[in-house]
Amino acid sequence: MTAPLVLASASPRRRALLAQLGLSFEVAAGDVPETPREGERAEQFALRMAREKAAVVADRCPNKCILAADTVVVVDGTVFGKPTDRDDARRMLQALSGRTHRVLTAVALIDAAGRRDDVFVESHVRFRALTAAEIETYLDSGEPFDKAGAYGLQGQARQFVLEVRGSESNVIGLPMDEVAALLRRHLPARVDTPA
Repeated sequence: MTAPLVLASASPRRRALLAQLGLSFEVAAGDVPETPREGERAEQFALRMAREKAAVVADRCPNKCILAADTVVVVDGTVFGKPTDRDDARRMLQALSGRTHRVLTAVALIDAAGRRDDVFVESHVRFRALTAAEIETYLDSGEPFDKAGAYGLQGQARQFVLEVRGSESNVIGLPMDEVAALLRRHLPARVDTPA
């Protein structure tokens, strides 16, 4: 019998993406303090967050396969997580305006036997220049506040994006090709190819 799969995330976007693989899974949020350490590079921070989320949920859900992820937006070496308030979201959107930024997602897995595995994916997103009015209208929508970098590619912010180089699902929060390969290594059950 295959160990149950648990997605260590409350993100509806990650739930929808993972469902595309045709696997049944449970959801258990892996809440950890999301603060970079001094001198910690963005890649290290995202990987540490994903591993910590997986470990927290693995402690609560023994004998299950735990999948966790963390996505960060990086501009000029600065990590943009989820905005703390409207001013923070505005600052992030202003920084993204008219520029290309990096979106990094680390995915960590702890299988039922306690084996650990992870993947790391980077995409590049180019925004067109945004007007102050566009930013305020987008902030009024409420969409930016639970998303790294204060925007969602799958939502209203799509209109701001000129180009995505790399995995689009990575920008949304779960790099599907890499996640499918990761799960195939640890779950004997059939994993569908992402749509």
